[in-house]
Amino acid sequence: APAADSFWKMPFASTTLGSEQPLLNNELLGYGRDPLPPVKDAITADGDVAVPIDARFLGIWLKLLMGAPTTTGASAPYTHEFTSGSWALPSAAIEVGNPDVPSYRMLTGVKANSINWTMQRSGLVTATMNLIAQGEAKATSSAAGTLEELVLTRFGSFNGSISREGSTLGNIVSGEITYSNNLDRVEVIRADGKIDGADESIGALTGSIVSRFANTTLLDQATNGTPCELEFDYTISAGVKFTLTAHEVYLPVPRLPITGPGGMQATFAWQAALNSAEGVMCTATLINDMADFNNPS
Repeated sequence: APAADSFWKMPFASTTLGSEQPLLNNELLGYGRDPLPPVKDAITADGDVAVPIDARFLGIWLKLLMGAPTTTGASAPYTHEFTSGSWALPSAAIEVGNPDVPSYRMLTGVKANSINWTMQRSGLVTATMNLIAQGEAKATSSAAGTLEELVLTRFGSFNGSISREGSTLGNIVSGEITYSNNLDRVEVIRADGKIDGADESIGALTGSIVSRFANTTLLDQATNGTPCELEFDYTISAGVKFTLTAHEVYLPVPRLPITGPGGMQATFAWQAALNSAEGVMCTATLINDMADFNNPS
């Protein structure tokens, strides 16, 4: 069982995280038109959590997504580097509670399957975490104990920028980023109907960039088939910053539709690959005042 007093209080916008156990219709005949009782099927525990992209809590999600970071700095601000490709991703316990009912659902063996977010000119910056759990236990009181609370320092769209080869990329309307571990559920036969776990598979970093067609920089790269480095940044100050660096990005050659008298826009559905010089596909760097993202206890 998860240890009490080892839980963070996490901000979220919405969640579908939970377990379900469908019923199988009974196909047997010979008892008239009324059906026989249904049979319980296997348990599925997963779902999405919409979370803010911020300077502190995001590191807890990144640790679940990519593994423990390499942290540098003798004092704040600390620099935490998370890298793709780890074969030893941690699991966690997450409790979703409705105190007024009361109802508390403790999900155990939770692993992060993917993260997705959109960069745009304005609006709130929220990422969607897709999670896979082994199972869920329901109770009328919390098993999390005393929660560790952090101060939320949220990034806004105004703080965002996209860079190519170290230079800010102009004429960008929006950008969409998805990093996925492509977890493979271990669906073995068990008496409790749960999965045995989730194994890491080939990862993926993909997305799209919508650009006003004011120059041919991205189009020329797509046509030549040469890769580039893309950086997706949110910066409040030198000590409060998040950067996702895709070290080797390939762009497809897109259509260039002309839809009316307004400006033309091109959508580049990019994908990243392993960069031999860096040894990884991508690096997520979070700069904040936290020394680590270990459990509070």
